[in-house]
Amino acid sequence: MIKEQISINDAASIFKLLGDKTRLQMVSLLAIDEICVCEFVDIFQSSQPSISQHLRKLRDKGVVKERKHGQWVYYSLNVDSEYYGLISCLIKELPNPKPLLDELESKGQRVSCC
Repeated sequence: MIKEQISINDAASIFKLLGDKTRLQMVSLLAIDEICVCEFVDIFQSSQPSISQHLRKLRDKGVVKERKHGQWVYYSLNVDSEYYGLISCLIKELPNPKPLLDELESKGQRVSCC
């Protein structure tokens, strides 16, 4: 549930950010587990720079946080974000993204960058 109310402008900004299908699916996946940039590249069949741009936008708004491990960068949903309540309510209404992670793991690509 939403812990504190956010302004209409902030809500609109979050909805605009998550209005992009890729970013919305990224957030949905991150609600399940921490994910490396390279795993997103495999999931979305997109270039690393494109994936990094999407993640930068999410990070700049405080929706996700990053953790660096060597040359790899891992992302997770920022549960301390003021927008977390709104986002968690939204992603509960989306299809379960776990099959995408399961498929990645079955191909041996789930931890290929670590």
